[in-house]
Amino acid sequence: MQGQVAFGKMEEVIFGKPVAEAAPALIDRLGASRVFIMCSGTLNRETSAVSDLASALGDRVVGIFDDMPAHTPREAVIAATKSARAARADLILTFGGGSVTDGAKAVQLCLANDITDAAAMDALRVPPGAANSDCEPPTVRQVSIPTTLSAGEFTSLSGVTDERTKTKELFKHPLVIPQAVILDPAATIHTPEWLFLSTGIRAVDHCVEGVCSLESHPYGDAQGLKGLALLADGLAAVKADPSDLDARLNCLLGAWMSMGPLASGVPMGASHGIGYILGALHGVPHGHTSCVMLPPVMRWNLQANADRQALVSAAMGRPNDAAADCLHDLIKKIGMPTTLTEVGVEPEMFQAIAEGAMKTPWVPRNPRPISGPEAIMEILPTAA
Repeated sequence: MQGQVAFGKMEEVIFGKPVAEAAPALIDRLGASRVFIMCSGTLNRETSAVSDLASALGDRVVGIFDDMPAHTPREAVIAATKSARAARADLILTFGGGSVTDGAKAVQLCLANDITDAAAMDALRVPPGAANSDCEPPTVRQVSIPTTLSAGEFTSLSGVTDERTKTKELFKHPLVIPQAVILDPAATIHTPEWLFLSTGIRAVDHCVEGVCSLESHPYGDAQGLKGLALLADGLAAVKADPSDLDARLNCLLGAWMSMGPLASGVPMGASHGIGYILGALHGVPHGHTSCVMLPPVMRWNLQANADRQALVSAAMGRPNDAAADCLHDLIKKIGMPTTLTEVGVEPEMFQAIAEGAMKTPWVPRNPRPISGPEAIMEILPTAA
């Protein structure tokens, strides 16, 4: 066995402490004085959560941006960049879900490279065969307070949608990973149930595809399997009692651990690859893409990684059952969609999805080899 685990540029994760207590102390330690908040629109407009945080931070807050749509479109990234630049921000604090988190990562790169319009973001894309974007490193760092479970705050990747081509593109630099993350279960109370639970399945997808990869290793397995166990129990408990903060914290911790495989070099598979296209082409939320695609992909992959899938079943407390069935049952139990039809994707759309998925970074590294769109066309009808 050979491998390499490269630890990222994140300095700390604070969990279980209230945001209003943890954030000011953290920002004091970081020495920031001009904090630009990027947050979810509904969180800012329909709750007091953002204003309460801003009050706790006082005059260090120099601006608030709350207009980042789902899938992080380029135009919104540029709008946020212009606001942060005008505010002379020295730290970006994100408070919200994955689109806000990814948006702030891209803003870091735009600020450092004087990007002022959406087309100019072409220069920030990762060149073919390269590990990172070929650009100036960020100087304005990020702190994240996640309110969903997609766990993008634990990677140095930013997924941004190019509206011209309706494709999700990756931007990557070691310094775009947040400098610190605050996991406060109370901060997730305002998150719509469907969003919290579906992004929890997105985190489950990280765990499962990481463990089931033929490129897996013990470091990633340890985090992926423990994360999966925390998420499986935690999501069911939150569905039963949305006020259960212990269960919410378990979900946040599980989502953090779900990134262990990916952050240590283990690739994702076809569920993630197809999911990218479902989001970019048809606007399916990230969490829902995993809900509808993970079990069918697992069934299709079974002939290639049955031993790895057995680890998934055991982690979910059902060692004698098929992993795909365990996952399907969990998704159904928490009330999430289980078919493409339920998320508005019809058979006549399948060919374009299959062709697009082949261009993603994950489909070519799926455990069962996928050499062309025809293989994906075998999977999609089973998810219909």
